[in-house]
Amino acid sequence: MVLFGGQSAEHDVSRVTARHVIAALDRERFEVVPIGITRDGAWVRPEPAPAALLSGDAALAVDALPDALAVDGPEVDPLPMLAGDDGDAAVVVLPLLHGPMGEDGTVQGLLELAGVPYVGSGVLGSALAMDKIAAKHMASALGIPQARWRGLHRSEVVDPGAADRIRPGLAEELAAELGLPAFVKPANMGSSIGISRVTDVDGLEAGLRAALLHDEWLVVEEGVAGREIEVAVLGHTESPRASVPGEIVPGAEFYDYDDKYATGAAELRVPAPLSTADADGVRDLACRVFTGMRGSGMARVDFFLEDPGRGFLLNEMNTIPGFTPISMFPKLWTASGLPYPALLDELLGLALERHRRRALPR
Repeated sequence: MVLFGGQSAEHDVSRVTARHVIAALDRERFEVVPIGITRDGAWVRPEPAPAALLSGDAALAVDALPDALAVDGPEVDPLPMLAGDDGDAAVVVLPLLHGPMGEDGTVQGLLELAGVPYVGSGVLGSALAMDKIAAKHMASALGIPQARWRGLHRSEVVDPGAADRIRPGLAEELAAELGLPAFVKPANMGSSIGISRVTDVDGLEAGLRAALLHDEWLVVEEGVAGREIEVAVLGHTESPRASVPGEIVPGAEFYDYDDKYATGAAELRVPAPLSTADADGVRDLACRVFTGMRGSGMARVDFFLEDPGRGFLLNEMNTIPGFTPISMFPKLWTASGLPYPALLDELLGLALERHRRRALPR
């Protein structure tokens, strides 16, 4: 069962991801049941499902699928479907839901209650990685180097006397503490949605307002003048393995939404041009992050490389990384000897293995 869409601002990204994942699944081995989640939270079964999903002809499947799967069709009750009560037993669920209400432990909790195996991290690992403030606190506890940052709640940001105004002096205070340029981010969002790179106090205030449109918790980080290095991780919490590192050279001031999904202007260097020592070091660091943050199944761990300077600095861990053709996660594993279809097979196998190991006595 492939879950896609969702209620977050990353709804459209999820639809594109689902299209490419379904095209790569071996329909001679798997019966694929696509389930869309609308922006309002309704679960629907696309009908008629794309004909390619029912075909064993891989070439036909790729050609016949649209660029992004549509989230429309009759509404369904997910629990009977997950439990197999309506004849569609979900042997394993592949949640391709980016952002809040999908990547943050909410859907993972539902799947745990339903008692079905699913791809990716569990409730704690998903929630921890999704919340940038909680993740940064955990990274500090683990001794993982990261850039300077500050977490803020809406109540600390908005002027109590005027809801449409930033608290006087806050932007100046943040600029003095973290320096400029800086980045302002919603604490619970991905795909660079709601993120602003700011270079002055006025821009900082505007960035805070923009981020508040997506979350009540915000993160402000120092701007790091360094290279963007990413590592893909597979496995269980206690036994992860890392891909070759990759490097992103943004086409804009930073790796923003358009760079990731629209223009594709960013240059992806796979493998990243690093010394053997640096490549081994960042792979080890990615595995430490994955284990410490209770990752499972898959994750993409992102770093900045400040050289000369502080070396590798953790940016974030993504528990449901992008799977579009220009996404770094599948590219890294392909370069590591694990092509796209085999990568999906391994993820499904890891999900089943984790479920068997964690199954409680009935």
